[in-house]
Amino acid sequence: MRYACLIYTNHHTDPQPDTPEGNQQFQDYMAFGEKWGSVIRGGDALLPVGTATSVRVRDGETLVTDGPFAETKEHLGGFYIIEADDLDKAIETAKDIPGAKDGTIEVRPVMEFE
Repeated sequence: MRYACLIYTNHHTDPQPDTPEGNQQFQDYMAFGEKWGSVIRGGDALLPVGTATSVRVRDGETLVTDGPFAETKEHLGGFYIIEADDLDKAIETAKDIPGAKDGTIEVRPVMEFE
């Protein structure tokens, strides 16, 4: 079964690229990829939440607003799609994602369509 591992972090406290902390985080993600490469089916990092646009349709009218839908400290920063036999195996993988140290990894089964 495939699982989405959604990486939520606090964009205010995330390490910035080209800093020692940001470089270390990059290395941590590279190490995660090497360790779990056999089960990773896809994934990507997302640009900062300030680049987001939210789209809603209400009563036939399209509403477009800058920014994310929710006003929270943690925002979706990236994701992996992994292959795992069951939820326990998916959690075993998700706990090693570097974002779990300071943020939250949401593990959600991917719906399979025939």
